[in-house]
Amino acid sequence: MGKAIVFLLAVVGGVVVASWVAHALFGAFFYLVLTAAVVGGGLWLYGRIKREIAPGTRTQRRIEAATKTYRMRNR
Repeated sequence: MGKAIVFLLAVVGGVVVASWVAHALFGAFFYLVLTAAVVGGGLWLYGRIKREIAPGTRTQRRIEAATKTYRMRNR
């Protein structure tokens, strides 16, 4: 009977330790995935904005026109 209790406690302890290790690994994995998503989204947004204000685009022409108007008004 004593060996069965020791075996049962060892199994329960092993499950607890294994679940703790799995939680620690998957927690770190979650934050790694979250960081990669944030960095990827930032790079995507940067590229999109950079393309949008590239020379010759409508947005760039509007910025230049507004700058010209501002300079003419404040002479």
